[in-house]
Amino acid sequence: QVQLVESGGGLVQAGGSLRLSCVASGNIASINSMVWYRQAPGKQRELVARIGITPPSNNGVTYYADSVKGRFTISRDNAKNTAYLQMNSLRPEDTAVYYCNAPDFRGYAYWGQGTQVTVSS
Repeated sequence: QVQLVESGGGLVQAGGSLRLSCVASGNIASINSMVWYRQAPGKQRELVARIGITPPSNNGVTYYADSVKGRFTISRDNAKNTAYLQMNSLRPEDTAVYYCNAPDFRGYAYWGQGTQVTVSS
């Protein structure tokens, strides 16, 4: 089992920045990447960014949705078992609940409880 706890959401004006954190605990050796998703009201959940952990060829490899490229940065602190999502130049359309996700080697995905990000215009 893996537990994920997100934090860092809040209300920010357009053009501002927020940094989300996702702390993983439990059987973290089983997970092979950490992923941020978001879900806006009335919309489907979408993948925002991903950072690889294993295998070694995937370690540190990042992926971003086109809508956030150049504005968001995903990173990971192994010592703290934490993944971050630095969000800059925020737009009202970034408003959503942001979820941390961690798939394991079996393909099972763990989810955090989500953190609300609201960007005012």
